[in-house]
Amino acid sequence: MSAPTVAVVGAGIGGLTAAVALRAKGIDVEIYEAAPEPRVTGTALGLASNATKVLLSLGVDLVTDASCRALERFEFRTARGRLIRGLPGAAITAELGHPFVSIHRNELIRALRNAADAPIHYGAEVAAVGIDRGGARAALVDGTDVRASVLVGADGIRSVVRSTVAGERPPSEYGYVCWLATVPFSHPRMTPGYTGHYWGRGQRFGLVDIGGGMAYWWGTKNMPAAQARDWRGGKADVLSAFHGWAPEVIEVIEQTPAQAIVSVPGQDRPVLKRWGRGPITLLGDAAHPMLTSRSQGASSAVEDGYVLAEAIARIPDAVEALRAYEDRRRNRAGMLVRSSRRLNSLEQAQNPLACAVRNLGVRCVPMRSLTRNTIRPMRFDLGWTA
Repeated sequence: MSAPTVAVVGAGIGGLTAAVALRAKGIDVEIYEAAPEPRVTGTALGLASNATKVLLSLGVDLVTDASCRALERFEFRTARGRLIRGLPGAAITAELGHPFVSIHRNELIRALRNAADAPIHYGAEVAAVGIDRGGARAALVDGTDVRASVLVGADGIRSVVRSTVAGERPPSEYGYVCWLATVPFSHPRMTPGYTGHYWGRGQRFGLVDIGGGMAYWWGTKNMPAAQARDWRGGKADVLSAFHGWAPEVIEVIEQTPAQAIVSVPGQDRPVLKRWGRGPITLLGDAAHPMLTSRSQGASSAVEDGYVLAEAIARIPDAVEALRAYEDRRRNRAGMLVRSSRRLNSLEQAQNPLACAVRNLGVRCVPMRSLTRNTIRPMRFDLGWTA
């Protein structure tokens, strides 16, 4: 049987990780990205210990080779800045053996693109995918026909490939908008490796040190889903939403250029019972988009890429390999999606009593329980058993 060829649709974090892992196994892979050139975004993300563990096993050492910041201190605070509870990042790293890092999205994409060393075709928008004799095919908008043994849809929450596998269905909406930005920022509270989550009523705010004198921030506000989906406000509206919050919250928004603020609605999708069909499968947000509360969206996509490559390398029949990959990922992905929803419902709570109970619970729960609940989603085994 000839060696498989893999076409990956989407040059995001999951697609690039899959390319890195496949190339490490000696498998030919090419990436097809709809954007006309490498995306440049103004946002950052948290990459949990499970993801940094996978990437290090693939030779991608973000702590050494990339501009990022390992978590040193994680704090829950009230809207006005009063400390609810702190978690030592060093203890979490010691428990898991790999750090939780905060990194600019562009920096992570650059590191993965360099490690993959695979052909990336930009401006390659996929119109349709299908099954052909001997493998899969993708028809591009420009008329190009792409053929490969395996086709991987890593094309995000609005995946064209997913619509082929599972049909057209709208995302699940949670009735809030999330604003995000990165900006040069310093504040006495934002010590090296600081991550602060500030909780209000129907709102929350995150302030994260990503190194190099840069901060990543995000803020949410409950509103009708249609308004969140089509947000048309500006920086003044964001400042108004956080009026009266902690000084560092107000200051970081004030120091952010209006054009640097990105807005996205709170959305996910139900985890599919079937991720693929024949030589076609899904990966990352195309398969299991999740809310941001667990910081596992990008991290779980990294896991997907690793497991996909392991399956294709170990199982000679490409279709069997894809079903094995999906079987190994489905339960964990579902757990992360559901866990993110549960935590989101606490964080976005609007009822004053519910908010008071939430804050009191986090303040009073034994540290061992709080740490265990934080660590549980970040445990991931690199091994493969038949």
